[in-house]
Amino acid sequence: MLETSAEKPVPVRVVSEAISDYINRLGQIWVEGEIAQLNDRAGSGMVYMRLRDPSVDMYLEVTCPRSVFKAVAPLTDNARVVINSKVNFYTPTGRLSLNAKEIRQVGVGELLARLEALKKMLAAEGLFASERKKPLPFLPRKIGLICGRASAAEKDVKENAKRRWPAVLFETREVAVQGADAVIQVSAALKELDADPEIDVIIITRGGGSFEDLLPFSDEGLVRLAASCKKPIVSAIGHEQDTPLLDLVADLRASTPTDAAKRVVPDIKEEYERIKQLRERADRKINDRVVLEMTKVVGLMQRSFAGINSRLIRSTEELTHLIARVRTLSPQATLDRGYAVVQRSDGSILRSPKSLDKGERLRLRLAEGVAIATATGEVESDSTSRAMKGE
Repeated sequence: MLETSAEKPVPVRVVSEAISDYINRLGQIWVEGEIAQLNDRAGSGMVYMRLRDPSVDMYLEVTCPRSVFKAVAPLTDNARVVINSKVNFYTPTGRLSLNAKEIRQVGVGELLARLEALKKMLAAEGLFASERKKPLPFLPRKIGLICGRASAAEKDVKENAKRRWPAVLFETREVAVQGADAVIQVSAALKELDADPEIDVIIITRGGGSFEDLLPFSDEGLVRLAASCKKPIVSAIGHEQDTPLLDLVADLRASTPTDAAKRVVPDIKEEYERIKQLRERADRKINDRVVLEMTKVVGLMQRSFAGINSRLIRSTEELTHLIARVRTLSPQATLDRGYAVVQRSDGSILRSPKSLDKGERLRLRLAEGVAIATATGEVESDSTSRAMKGE
């Protein structure tokens, strides 16, 4: 360990030599990464490349003898490799690089095995559980779109979405969707869109590709980031048969970019038709209810009228009976039988002939009118009166 202070600094060469000494003690190491840049300088006997970490923006320079490079199958940019190398620190410039001793290309079978192990681990943590899936909004105000630059996937999503709902808005982030930069750029775009308060849902999409092309969308860091997002995520990666891990953690998996647009945005024609059907159904229900209530009212009115009519008949019969009784008991009934009411001129009723004065005018109320008479002063006995009646 170097002991230094402001009063006792060490020269640059001492620091460089100390770093070189430490690195030399590392010996040979195996390093895995993706080839980001490949520079085959003809005639130099060496091949230069950058080995990039697929999950973060870090890389190391690699110097490879041509014989080592040719010993492996043809390598291209974005190929995933494992390199047995010796770390070299060039003291004059402070440049660190790897000197390749052996290169092995990571096979598809090995990558599949790794992905399966990662899939099981993430599933055990509950990242793919259906209960953690967030529902998509019925009508998003603005859609976040992560896609390749000027890609067919971007065109498919936007055209189909606007065809279904012309007013839909997009906030687009064009990124690398394969290769060494894909995970970094997709992750950065996802963080940015998830933090945007105007965005309601995020679509991550790209067209089909090889297994290696789609590997970035199975990156553990990207999958965990998607699981932590607050906004619902729709994954539309590759074709229907492709299933990167992002599909499993997303809140909705769409089979294609076109399918993503259809699943996220409602069809305005279908909604108009649905509204029309709902209105017709509501009208029918209202009409049925009105008819039902009117039937009830008519029934109530009929029962009420029937009750009133019945009561009216009973009352009429009772009144007729009462009238008959009244008539039976009234003076008119007596007059109808031939009797008369005799009144003096002052209107008082004459009850005995003994109080009559000769020549007194009398008013006789008969059954069918009034007659005027004059008292003669003669009084008949009760026996004479009965004899005249034939009693």
